[in-house]
Amino acid sequence: MSRQMHLIAILSTGPTTHHHAMWRHPLTENRFLDPEWWARLGKTFEDAKFDAVFCGDSQIFYNDVTVRKGGQISFLDPMPVAMLLAQATKHLGIGITVSSSFFEAYGIARSLGTLDLLSGGRIAWNVVTSTSQEEASRYGLDLLSRNARYDRADEMLEACFKLWDSIDPEAFVLNKKTGEFMDASKLKSFEYNGKYIRTKGPLTVPPSPQGRPVIMQAGSSERGRQCAARWAEIIFTLQNSLPDMQAFYSDIKGRLPQYGRRESDCAILTSVDPIIGETENIAREKQAYINSLVDEELAVGLASMHLGVDLTGFAMDQPLEDINMETGSRGAFDIMLSASKAQGLTLGQACRLYATSELCPQLVGTPEQVADQMQDLFEKRGCDGFILTPVCAPGSFEDFTRSVVPILQQRGLFRKEYPGTTLRASLAE
Repeated sequence: MSRQMHLIAILSTGPTTHHHAMWRHPLTENRFLDPEWWARLGKTFEDAKFDAVFCGDSQIFYNDVTVRKGGQISFLDPMPVAMLLAQATKHLGIGITVSSSFFEAYGIARSLGTLDLLSGGRIAWNVVTSTSQEEASRYGLDLLSRNARYDRADEMLEACFKLWDSIDPEAFVLNKKTGEFMDASKLKSFEYNGKYIRTKGPLTVPPSPQGRPVIMQAGSSERGRQCAARWAEIIFTLQNSLPDMQAFYSDIKGRLPQYGRRESDCAILTSVDPIIGETENIAREKQAYINSLVDEELAVGLASMHLGVDLTGFAMDQPLEDINMETGSRGAFDIMLSASKAQGLTLGQACRLYATSELCPQLVGTPEQVADQMQDLFEKRGCDGFILTPVCAPGSFEDFTRSVVPILQQRGLFRKEYPGTTLRASLAE
């Protein structure tokens, strides 16, 4: 079989996912608090044979502007939402964002292990290290330095892997005649004592049909890339152009062997916003319309949120490279900086571009043209597939699954049926 594209959709329990004006679009339903809406979305993606969906997460109202103008707010805990999606589907993978900076290993392993088991082996853990002191303060913590956050994430993953591996799948005996329920010798006791993480096994949750949750990560800084190369089975990346995608792809794939991993062990998925029209002119009009809805103040506020640096005190007409990035998210900054340098943008212009998701990039055109663009990025090794982000919800997703997916399937680029029942089986295709 020829190399197959992977498709994952990003969802949110709030007004926007990536495009900051999404909630304002006339066709956006804003039903992110409605359980039936989540079930409907899950069925849409499963019918289209998507690998998975995943929920981003933010645990605070970052600033007043994001509240007043509908920024990237996550109102709900993603774990119960994941269970809703699991109940509505049978094959679709479900990614859950959980910070490795604020929680302890045993609790994460137990909750995600339970969801993975009850979903039949369809859960992915989107591991984030978090960049906001405001979020850390909600847990009574001080935010660690960037490198320390990734050191803690490494320890967290080491500990969780040991916990998920601490019950042998054959531990259950269930012999009613002899009265033996479990074979205690198949439980693995251990102690994990790291600099940041301490825990003990065994975990009480048995392994799922895929063994343990799939690991997903989005780090783009040097330290983030090291962490991703070591652990991630799915990497979510934002890149502005094919050369940027190819450079990131080559870099990550080249790091895998040092951790005993093969290229096929990690799927690199780049974010794109498909904007589809019956003609190219119609698609361009749709693009211009949704981009015109972006609010300038909100663009700066949300760029500040993503970078972990308050940009409101800087002059909007200064070059982006003049910003001090000793703290915050270096990976997100580098993505903005790359596009800024290429186009000669000021800080204000870069924030607006980030808000319209054109950094992703936006894929605009007829269904055939969008499929052509995706095929080109995929076949030129810019990625192993795509994270689909909407400009209106659920309309963007419905347009894509109805019109573009059949073209990709006809070209032999994307599956027509699931290869198995677990997320890891879909990723191995």
